[in-house]
Amino acid sequence: MEKPQISFKFELEKQTPRLGPGGITRGASVREFPVSVGIAGVSMRLQPGGMRELHWHANAAEWAYVITGNARTTIIHPDGSAFIDNFGPGDVWYFPRGYGHSIQATGDKECHFILIFDNGNFSEDHTFSITDFIANTPPEVVAQNFGLTLGEVEQLPHKEAYFALGPNPDESSTIAFARAEPALTSLHRYPLEAQQPRLIPGGGTQRVASVKEFPISTSITGSVIELQPGALREMHWHPNADEWQYYLAGKAEMTVFLAEATAVTEQFNAGDVGYVPMGAGHYIKNTGDEVCRILIGFNSGNYEAIDLSQWLAGNPKDVIATNLGIGEAIVDKLPQRKLFAIPPKY
Repeated sequence: MEKPQISFKFELEKQTPRLGPGGITRGASVREFPVSVGIAGVSMRLQPGGMRELHWHANAAEWAYVITGNARTTIIHPDGSAFIDNFGPGDVWYFPRGYGHSIQATGDKECHFILIFDNGNFSEDHTFSITDFIANTPPEVVAQNFGLTLGEVEQLPHKEAYFALGPNPDESSTIAFARAEPALTSLHRYPLEAQQPRLIPGGGTQRVASVKEFPISTSITGSVIELQPGALREMHWHPNADEWQYYLAGKAEMTVFLAEATAVTEQFNAGDVGYVPMGAGHYIKNTGDEVCRILIGFNSGNYEAIDLSQWLAGNPKDVIATNLGIGEAIVDKLPQRKLFAIPPKY
């Protein structure tokens, strides 16, 4: 069978980045990654003090996972309430569509995080920056709006900043505005890495942040899975969402089954992105010698998966025997429960 001319792999970290004072970014929307129609993603790095300026997204909500370093975010709600949170590795944030927010690296190390958007058509065309808004509004209106003189307005940016580099905020300093009584979880922050994982001995682990665990995240579920060398995230599909993957570490193979004898197999390394359309069957196998870690985003706040082992186990033996044309002896060897992650020697 000839391989279809379609790819479910995108080498995100090999793309030419957008550069600015204090930050770089690489994106994968449906324009760069044509199969990714339901979800877009961005890999962003901010240097200490580097800021992704005050902005909002008109056509997508934003979900993020911090890989390394620390960051502070600010956000404004339509009712006027504002929130400030600090994040470290393994933490997650969620900003609803249209809510203004900013991100700034804190501490003395680069902050690297992955952004996931619940719209494959996410783009800078639908991202609105405060500097761009001000620069393209008549000066006299800006002066009236902020109570400034025209001379003072002249000192404001004349074009979009996108990134800005300022003093390095320290969580112990007054400029960081750390919460007086920090909580493990807040409205916009969820500590995914601190979650007790689902553990399959010899197979791997799974952590999930759906709307159940992270109530504000109504349109995106995030997950981190780890697969031991040779282990398999079993054959399965998601009936309610597309799947977007960022390979954090290790190597893997994935086949995406598209029905009618059509399947595409791809090989992944750290920094690559994978995609699975809603309802498409797939598996992920660790093909390397180290633990494979994968960040996964779904464009639904509710996590749903149907694993092949569980489906077979839920049918009478005669149904399986008839369907697969096999004898009872082989039927008895098939899984009798959901497996999720299967060790190399099952």
